[in-house]
Amino acid sequence: MGVQGLWSLLEEYNQIYQDIHFWDSKLVVDGTNLAHLLYNRANLDQNHGGEYLAFQAEVKAFFKTLDDCQIKAYVVIDGGSGTSDIKLNHRMDRQRKRVKKIPDALKGGKKGFYALFTTTVFEETLNDMKVPLVRCFREADGQLAALAKKWSCPVLSRDSDFYIYDLPEGFLPLDHFQMDSVKASGARSCISCKRYTTSRFCTLFNIGHQLLPVFATLAGNDYDILRNVKWDRYVPEGSPKMKSKSPRLVGLLSWLGARTDRTTEDTLTAAMALIPNISQQARTEMRTEVQNAMLEYRLPSSSLRRFFSEGTVPPLPPEIWSWVPEWVRVSLARGDLGAKILDYDILVHRRKFLRIQVECSVLQSSNLTSRPIRQVMYGLLLGQGEGEVEEWDRDGLELVSVKVQPLVQGAAQTLRLDSLPQADPAVRLQVCLETLGVEEETLEGVPAHLRLPVAVTRYWLRRASPEPTVLKALLMVMVQGELNRRTGGATGWQGVTSHNPHPLDGVVAQSFNQWQACLKDTSQLNLLLCKPLPEPHYAWLYQGRLVHRRQKQLLNREPEEILHDPRFRRLYRRLLGAVTQPDPGANRRAGGPEAQLRASTEHLHLNTQDEEEEEKELGGAEGLDQGSVSTTVS
Repeated sequence: MGVQGLWSLLEEYNQIYQDIHFWDSKLVVDGTNLAHLLYNRANLDQNHGGEYLAFQAEVKAFFKTLDDCQIKAYVVIDGGSGTSDIKLNHRMDRQRKRVKKIPDALKGGKKGFYALFTTTVFEETLNDMKVPLVRCFREADGQLAALAKKWSCPVLSRDSDFYIYDLPEGFLPLDHFQMDSVKASGARSCISCKRYTTSRFCTLFNIGHQLLPVFATLAGNDYDILRNVKWDRYVPEGSPKMKSKSPRLVGLLSWLGARTDRTTEDTLTAAMALIPNISQQARTEMRTEVQNAMLEYRLPSSSLRRFFSEGTVPPLPPEIWSWVPEWVRVSLARGDLGAKILDYDILVHRRKFLRIQVECSVLQSSNLTSRPIRQVMYGLLLGQGEGEVEEWDRDGLELVSVKVQPLVQGAAQTLRLDSLPQADPAVRLQVCLETLGVEEETLEGVPAHLRLPVAVTRYWLRRASPEPTVLKALLMVMVQGELNRRTGGATGWQGVTSHNPHPLDGVVAQSFNQWQACLKDTSQLNLLLCKPLPEPHYAWLYQGRLVHRRQKQLLNREPEEILHDPRFRRLYRRLLGAVTQPDPGANRRAGGPEAQLRASTEHLHLNTQDEEEEEKELGGAEGLDQGSVSTTVS
């Protein structure tokens, strides 16, 4: 739920923290918070669609530091919003604010637009590093706290809810976790940080532990009615606390501090009486909502301990147990199903909030291009005729909702969610390729782990609006990344990554955003279909500032005039040919970008000698993997 303003308040009272040197311990990590903090702390660009390789380097450096200090991290990631709609208005407000920030972001300002693959790259990197990771089905705060209490270790996060949970080893705020300044303590290395405990909080503000959930709920921003209470009037006259920059929270704490002899129920009754201008019935209903919200701070039994120690998958909430097959539950917990394919929003509320990106707001949302892909995914999850999904997205600079019909058609009609892993791999592949309108033979000769992005690029090239003019820049950066990944190239190849206030071309950004949205939704569909296409290495596919810079360079030059490496030329030609070659089964725009590019690339056919040289230079079968697509299954 979060307590807005609490972090700022405690920065004023920083004596509440205990300075410690942290090493040789388990650590429960809020993965969602950490991913965003690492991206922000590195000052990586947020307006060009993501700097994934630089972000991956930050993630690796962080967990290497923990390992150097003998800190064993266990990462827990949020999975969804939960059954309650308490936070719906708050979520919608945040979405509206992001939409309104688009014009300023196009001019080069306003951060806060997290790239579509931030969490994907974070999880991919942790899996490569063998860092223990679990994805919860809904919000993870309670399970994080329960696991930390069970193991008697701290939680690392920046979520203000952890100021409320009573944890024996306390809470380490991420903002005070000095990961860049490892110190030596004898023969050991340690990290300087600050530790928070609820006992220090209660002592400082003179309130009982039992009132912490009351404080958090009354102070939260989830109820408009509670905002009408003028808590700042309870700050004692002449007190130094009157100078606080958070008078509302200080007033509430002062009011609670005067009631230490009261029970939780008495305190709630007194608080409800302070709400002005509402009926007794509304007051009673508000009290019930507050009591239900307070239950969020009651620690559950830990279902994650056995997952990390024995591999036992945490149980799903009982109200949806019968809806979700066992294989889905296992894959979800292990992170194999990616970010939020399955959550309460889709399964229970039939609702999905789409990611807002920086683009020309006069044009349609970049998410519309990939809607047919999401419809197939909804069809596999929910079935046809089981209700529409309400998608929240932008229209211009307004947040709007659209009802979207799940689709079950073609080969997908033979599949059932509960038996997808046992389905014929060729059928699962067919569903994926049918959705994209791509025929299998067009992917022959494409490296196995690039087949998914190449298939997506063919789909995007035909459906994007306005017609994309950025294909060559997109493929150029994709090939650069692939060659550097294979040969162990330096991570600095992507160029300048830090955020700086240069204006964007909104139409160009629109095209790149549409491609990323198509890739994101296809990657989730592919995971749901149990990976009929191999997953690509997402961190190497797209680098925002570089691809925008390449697009400018290509206005009057060709890719091969910029990069002269013969390996680049061969792989670039191969991918460009796969994307633009004729497809008898598809309806192509007459004279559209595909036809124009096909005409301009007729001279790019590779001869046999080129292919043999490429296989040698890039590691033979590992490098190109030119086997049949249908043989590459999970």
